[in-house]
Amino acid sequence: MTSQSLTIDVFSATDMRVVDGVLIGETLSFADELVMDDIYALSEQAVAQPLDLVITEAGLQRESGARNTVHLDCCLTLMTADGSTEEALVLVEESAGGVVAIYLLALGDIVADQHYRLVGLTRQSATKRFAEASAGSFARGTHITMADGRQRKVELLDPGDLILTRDAGKQKVRRIVQATLRATGDFAPVVITQGTLHNAHDLVLRPDHRIFVYQRKDLLGAGRAQVLVKARHLVDDVTVQRRRGGFVDYFQIILDEHQFIYAEGIAAETHLLDARTAAAWPSGQAGSLHRPQPHLRYEVTGGLIDPQRAADLLRRASTA
Repeated sequence: MTSQSLTIDVFSATDMRVVDGVLIGETLSFADELVMDDIYALSEQAVAQPLDLVITEAGLQRESGARNTVHLDCCLTLMTADGSTEEALVLVEESAGGVVAIYLLALGDIVADQHYRLVGLTRQSATKRFAEASAGSFARGTHITMADGRQRKVELLDPGDLILTRDAGKQKVRRIVQATLRATGDFAPVVITQGTLHNAHDLVLRPDHRIFVYQRKDLLGAGRAQVLVKARHLVDDVTVQRRRGGFVDYFQIILDEHQFIYAEGIAAETHLLDARTAAAWPSGQAGSLHRPQPHLRYEVTGGLIDPQRAADLLRRASTA
C-alpha cells in the first residue's frame, strides 16, 4: 500500500488534568492508568496542535523526525455536568518501546470551561472510531453526476447505480455507507460555497475529503498540473467555511476501485478502502481493499498551501 498522509488536531495529554477523583492533579494517560468517574478539565491555555501522520501497512507513524510509531490506545466517553457526552481518542507515540507523548483527539467539542467525568473506556472501538472520523464523505443533499449526465442526490444512490468517474468512465456503485456525526470541533464539515470552484451549489465535505483539480497553469506552485487538495486546506472563512453545530449526515460512496467522481461539478474522491478505513467495518465485511493508484501521489500538503489564497488560485488555475 502506498503510504498516505493524515493531519489531525490533538491536545497534549498534559493539557487535560483530573480536578476531582482518585487521581486528582494527574494528567491524562493511557487506558491502564485511568480511573472511571475521575473528573477532568482542559487547561485554559490549551490549544489543539496539528499532528502529521503517515498511514502504512504497519499502522500510524509520525510523518516527520524519527517517524515514531503512534498507536490508538482507547476511546473515552466523557460526560459533562448537564449529562451530555463527548467522545475522544487517546493516541500514544512510542520510540524504542518507550512512551514519547500522549495525545487526546476530540471527536466533538472539548472546551476549557467544562468538567468531564470519565464514564466509558474501550480499547476495542478506538480503531473503528478513528477510521470513521477520518474518512472522506459527502453530506446529505450533495448532487452526484450519474453515468447518463443526470444529477442525483447522494442519499438516493443505490448499489449497482452507474456513476461517471473522471478516469474510468461509467462505474457501478459497490456500496453506500451512511454515518451521522456531530458537526463540531475538528470534524465540522467544510463548505465550498457556490461558485468557488465553478460548483453550481454548495459542496459540503468531511475535512479530509480530497478534491481533484487540473491546473492549466500551475498557480499553486505544486510543480505539476494534477493536484489533490484536502477540503480543510481550502478554508478561508469566506468562500470556503466550516459549518459548526448540530449533526450532519454523511455518505460514503464505495466503488470497485478508488476513483474521482463529480459532486456539484467538482471532481472529488470516492471512499478509499485501505488498511485504516477497513477497520470501520465488522470483521470480514469490508471486502477487497483498493489497489494503490498513481493519483494518490498528487496530493498537495498543507505546508504548500496558503488557505487564504488557495481556493482562488485553484479556480483561476483550472480556467487559465
